[in-house]
Amino acid sequence: MNGVHARARKSRASCLPEAALPWLSPGQRWAAAPSSEAELLERAHRLAGCTVADLAACFDVSLPSHGVRAKGLVGALVERALGATARSASIPDFPELGIELKTIPLDARGRPRESTFVCTVRLRDIADSAWEASPVCSKLTRVLFVPIEAGTTLSLGERRIGAARLWSPTRSQQSALRADWEELAGVIGRGDVEQITAHLGLHLQIRPKAASSHVRGRGSDEHGAPVRTLPRGFYLRASFTASIFK
Repeated sequence: MNGVHARARKSRASCLPEAALPWLSPGQRWAAAPSSEAELLERAHRLAGCTVADLAACFDVSLPSHGVRAKGLVGALVERALGATARSASIPDFPELGIELKTIPLDARGRPRESTFVCTVRLRDIADSAWEASPVCSKLTRVLFVPIEAGTTLSLGERRIGAARLWSPTRSQQSALRADWEELAGVIGRGDVEQITAHLGLHLQIRPKAASSHVRGRGSDEHGAPVRTLPRGFYLRASFTASIFK
C-alpha cells in the first residue's frame, strides 16, 4: 500500500469499536454532527486503520455476504460514524460546514477503482440552472474523501479505512468541471437526454442511476413535453479523483 493507506497500518487490536469512536455514546445509532472542520477531520483520522467490520460492530450492523447488496453500505456506515446530517438531501453532507463526504474505493496502488457518484441529475430543472447554483457545484466545493481498501481478495469486513483527505478544487479544476457541467446541461436542455453517454465530459460524466433499467423518472423532450426516462446521476471520473490522491 502507498501513502494514502499509511495510517491504515494499525493492528486490528488497536482499533476496537469502543476505542475507534470515542465521541459516540454507548448505544447511539448515529453520531452527532461535528461542530467544526477540525473536529470532523479528527474523527476521520481516528477511523483510519479500522476495518468495515469494526465500523459495522459499532452500530450492530450485519454485513451482507453478497457484494451487490453491500453497495452503498460502507458509505452509510462512515456517514453514521462521522455525523453527517444531510442524508439524501441535495446539499453537502455536513451542511453547517459546507463539506461533502465521499467514500472512494482504492486499489493496492492507491488508485480509484471506479467513478464517484456526485448527485442525481435534476432533468426537469437543469436547463434553467446556472453552474454556481447547481447541486454539483455545491457538493464539489469542499469534499472529504475517505478512501476504502478495495483489494479483490478482501471480504467486505476485511477492508480497511484509509487516511481521509479534505479537498477543494483548484481554479483550473473548477473551470474544467464547470465546462463539463455546461456541456451536459446543454444536451439535456435541448431534450437530447437519451443521446448522453458516459463518454461525454472530460472529468464529469452522466450515467444511469437506478436499481434496474425498468425504473423511470421525469424529463423533457426537445419540445419541452414531459417524458419518462431512466434516472441519471453525475459522476466524477476515476482519472479525476486519481489526481486528488496522486
